[in-house]
Amino acid sequence: MESNIKGDVKDVGLSATGVSRIDWAAREMKVLRNIRDRFSISKPLEGIRISACLHVTTETANLLLTLKAGGAEVEICASNPLSTQDDVAAALVSEYSIPTYAIHGEDNDTYYKHISMALDNEPHITMDDGADLVTVIHRDRRELLGNILAGTEETTTGVIRLKSLAAQGKLEYPIIAVNEAETKHFFDNRYGTGQSTIDGITRATNVLWAGKKVVVCGYGWCSRGIAMRSRAMGSQVIVTEVEPVRALEAIMDGYQVMPMLEAAQIGDIFVTATGDVNVIDKDHLELMKNGVILANSGHFNVEINVPALEQMSQSKRYVKPFVEEYVLPDGRNIYLLGEGRLINLSAAEGHPSSVMDMSFANQALCIEHLAGLVDKLQPNVYNVPTQIDKDVAKLKLESLGIYIDTLTDEQKRYLESWEEGT
Repeated sequence: MESNIKGDVKDVGLSATGVSRIDWAAREMKVLRNIRDRFSISKPLEGIRISACLHVTTETANLLLTLKAGGAEVEICASNPLSTQDDVAAALVSEYSIPTYAIHGEDNDTYYKHISMALDNEPHITMDDGADLVTVIHRDRRELLGNILAGTEETTTGVIRLKSLAAQGKLEYPIIAVNEAETKHFFDNRYGTGQSTIDGITRATNVLWAGKKVVVCGYGWCSRGIAMRSRAMGSQVIVTEVEPVRALEAIMDGYQVMPMLEAAQIGDIFVTATGDVNVIDKDHLELMKNGVILANSGHFNVEINVPALEQMSQSKRYVKPFVEEYVLPDGRNIYLLGEGRLINLSAAEGHPSSVMDMSFANQALCIEHLAGLVDKLQPNVYNVPTQIDKDVAKLKLESLGIYIDTLTDEQKRYLESWEEGT
């Protein structure tokens, strides 16, 4: 690594492979390409320093290149120890001169050291995927708050944490919840998480989905996608929920719905995606059949009570990459995938680039929006402006060669009036 390039990556010798894979992802990220072309001319982010805590993947690399084209100084660290693609990290540092602090499989201390290193550029804007970056700023790096103008958050889990911080009156700067964009949760969360979760579990286990009883914990946007894709693979899908409206929706969508204590006794594959803690707990583990597979697709590795599983087991071993076999005293085996971390990024490559195109287009446009409006926003969690959401959808349609109708003046007047009736 050249001495004038900052970063901490596994091996810069992997950069050529990283460049090829970043270019491959760019093929299906035409909306972001359109934004990058505009940014490279108008330079709306000139002089803006950005610290990002995101999954270091090929799609994220294309987002960073878009922000850099807009004039921003960007530094990035990983938002999950197992999601980093080491060749991409190498390429960002050595080929694109973007300081990157991420190593696949890094331990907890290194993970937080990298967050602190990415913050040393004293950012004006933060980009987060799970709110770890914001949390470190508010707890340990409060000297940075005087420079920070605003931020964005990409995940359901992160939005929950930030809204809690705001509700307590402790959030120190405005943050846009990119996760709440319709073009994010309808497509990235549903179709992206659905496909990539199945992909990760399949790569790790080579399991046949047809005929399996798959228990999907939760029925938010990510879980909807997992349930839909599991059923498409021939699985019998069971949903567990705590929200009555979502449970009712799952019933109407054709799934079985039952309490987790019942589902635990009959499921073959369990997938969590709720953003909450101990969704699969000791009581559930005690009831599970021999040979069950546990996977998590929520952001943090807290949804499956792994410490309880450790305490219950008399032994454990890796039977293959990303698959740990826990042997219980009664002889039952429970298989945990990816250490209970995001299975779609630990055992696979994450979401397809075509859906990340919309999510990261929202990110780029929200960063541009924030750079121009920060003086008008109070510390709080904000939704993506509706016009940005619509613009991203329109650009995506156009990139697919699809065009839609527009309202006539007569139709607009009718929708804005109240006089006409039966």
